[in-house]
Amino acid sequence: MEKEKIEQVEETKKEKTSLFKKIFKRDSKKDIIEKAKKEAEEKALREDAVIKNDFQKNIQFDDEAYVSLRHIDKIYDNKVQAVFDFNLDIAKHEFIVLVGPSGCGKSTTLRMIAGLEEISGGELYIDHLLSNDLAPKNRNIAMVFQSYALYPHMTVYDNLAFGLKMTHVPKDEIAERVLNTAKILELEDLLDRKPRALSGGQRQRVALGRAIVRNAKVFLMDEPLSNLDAKLRVQMRAEIIKLHDELKATTIYVTHDQTEAMTMASRIVVMNKGYIQQIGTPIEVYNKPANTFVASFIGAPAMNLLNVKHHNGVITFEDGNTLTLPKHYLEEYDLPDELILGIRPENIKTTFVANKESYPVEIQVAELLGREYYVHTLFGGIDLVSNTEVNQKLNIHDKCFVTFDKEKLHFFSKETLLRL
Repeated sequence: MEKEKIEQVEETKKEKTSLFKKIFKRDSKKDIIEKAKKEAEEKALREDAVIKNDFQKNIQFDDEAYVSLRHIDKIYDNKVQAVFDFNLDIAKHEFIVLVGPSGCGKSTTLRMIAGLEEISGGELYIDHLLSNDLAPKNRNIAMVFQSYALYPHMTVYDNLAFGLKMTHVPKDEIAERVLNTAKILELEDLLDRKPRALSGGQRQRVALGRAIVRNAKVFLMDEPLSNLDAKLRVQMRAEIIKLHDELKATTIYVTHDQTEAMTMASRIVVMNKGYIQQIGTPIEVYNKPANTFVASFIGAPAMNLLNVKHHNGVITFEDGNTLTLPKHYLEEYDLPDELILGIRPENIKTTFVANKESYPVEIQVAELLGREYYVHTLFGGIDLVSNTEVNQKLNIHDKCFVTFDKEKLHFFSKETLLRL
């Protein structure tokens, strides 16, 4: 009898163990890793598809363009390709900003224009002259580097004059051009100093002056403000904008800082992984991003992107909340059943008072920036960020409500990540 009881207990244990394994099989460590890996691979494939978009496939080039890059490729000796089919026409006096994350190919493109990198394929025209094989000194361009690249043993005057001396410009003309440049950049009192006696902002102005004094056709700037502190960067941004307005120089500027791009450019070229993602004025790129990459890269904080379902004008978020779209969206868009909804933080209102179109949330983080908060809440399966004016103190775990501005919604394909 005792033996039968023991056998029954053992059998029950085996059944429970077997059931336990069946229930939790899908949650095993190996399965979780494999599932995450598969999702990451699928996401990477979708992102690669949107990166390699063909919106420039049938591009028409302007024969009047001052600088024209036509089907430019850059392939290094190790077969790594850094730039793919880059096409851009630049008008005289334009201020073009190439912007994108580190490694996107923007500095490589700039160096190809300067002649510091060989062009693997395509054609580069500067002032209507095919310039692929021209030596850098014959392209009549001036480049400002991130590192200033000043001669430490020379005075400011000699640093400004050096390039002119190398091209055998007469001494009187050198003096006139250096003094005029020093006046524009407010360097008159610093001409006899050496770089070590200058501040970061002063050194950057000397580096700019060395480009200005040459009266070059094109100014190329490779992240010239990245070594400066935040306050000085803002000041130098304003100086470069004023300088461009005065000199009317054709300028191509590289940065990873989208704030610099938005504030300085006449047109922005957004790049990712060697491909152009969008070309347009700052306001065009901000208000109508071509895909989810541009939407999340341009703007600070980034646009909120939510996976949603759509049916008959009603959007359903991943947490079950719904939003009824204004009728004009249904007339303007052919919305699929599943899509990505985008909304910028400034188009979300955060309050402690509910209304019929608000959603209850809990504050996860409240970043105080003086006149406003960046408020982080969990909503729709993401970390939703909103901009909120400072009219009362916000704390973590506070219960509040968010309301979307329905007239400021963006729609993207879940499959291609392109703007609908």
